[in-house]
Amino acid sequence: MDEPLHPSTLSEILDRTAQLYRARFMVMFGIAVIPTAVLLVFAGAVALLVALLAQNGASNSMAAEITLSVLMGAIFLLALPTLIGATALALAAMSHAAARAFMGQPITIRASYTAVWHKGWRYVGLYLFEVVVIWVVPVVAWSVLVLFSTVLAAVLSSAAGGALFVIGVLAIIAGLVTYGFWMAIRVSLAFPASVVEQSGAWDALRRSAALTKGSRGRILVLYLLGMALNFILSMAITVPFLFVMALMPGINSPQRAQTVSFVIVLVLYGSAFAVQAFTRPVYGIALMLFYYDQRIRHEAFDIEWMMLRAGLVVPQLGEAASSAPLTPAPPHAEQETPIAAVENLPAATADPEPEPLSRLHASEDHLSAD
Repeated sequence: MDEPLHPSTLSEILDRTAQLYRARFMVMFGIAVIPTAVLLVFAGAVALLVALLAQNGASNSMAAEITLSVLMGAIFLLALPTLIGATALALAAMSHAAARAFMGQPITIRASYTAVWHKGWRYVGLYLFEVVVIWVVPVVAWSVLVLFSTVLAAVLSSAAGGALFVIGVLAIIAGLVTYGFWMAIRVSLAFPASVVEQSGAWDALRRSAALTKGSRGRILVLYLLGMALNFILSMAITVPFLFVMALMPGINSPQRAQTVSFVIVLVLYGSAFAVQAFTRPVYGIALMLFYYDQRIRHEAFDIEWMMLRAGLVVPQLGEAASSAPLTPAPPHAEQETPIAAVENLPAATADPEPEPLSRLHASEDHLSAD
């Protein structure tokens, strides 16, 4: 990237996201489609088992139902860790690819996954923490609060208890949705920080909470726009499909009801997975741009960038800098410089400032006087 860095507005970040995604579409989509494909495979296996279970239900074969239930449980136990690992690595690989694309460096699917593979457990832990604080905590709180509201409504009179229950449920939903968005925004830059700075999960979460200050409203708008894009693409796929299915002759016959239902569910799930794989890079690229934008605003990263490009600062390459390079190399450098090297730039490596001429002349006069 040759243009100078500067603080960007939300529209500039979105425009830059579209440019990078369009220029590296196959790589970005290929990175995002891997966890989606894994999820689709497991979902297809579960759907097949459910279809077999429904088919064997007429015969009331208890042994067949037990066997299928055990198989579904085994699939779930296998799918859960696999999906967690695949999703965590995909998020890290997406951040790595987005950083290299932002720097104008070449990227590939294999290189992106290879660069984050040796730190896979770190990214798995980071992803698990995000899932817990964004999803698990609200679900547990929802269950406890709804149970409490139900008991309280039963204790009170019927009319007042019903109204209190409805008000309580609405307040709980509003509070949990607010908490979910707030926490998702606070940890939104954790993966970019962890990948770029080669920091641990906890340090990356702290960095994200610090870097998001001042731009949480803009990140919220990004999430809302992403949700709107996801909804529009889903409707663009499912509505024409349902319309075509409704026009097919004999579609409502009882003989085809089970087959039609299975096809509709399969297409709906498949389209949802495809839309997810298509929109995931939008978040990955945009959040990486937000990460650099916040560093420019709060840490003068643009000045460090110019000094590095001009060769005025020589970064100290340590263990963190041994990963794949993520920062543009200074001009005429033989190797690219990892972006992690920019984190601990030395104070100065240039030659010391020459002694002022006035001091030299004073020294000469003193020698002459002697």
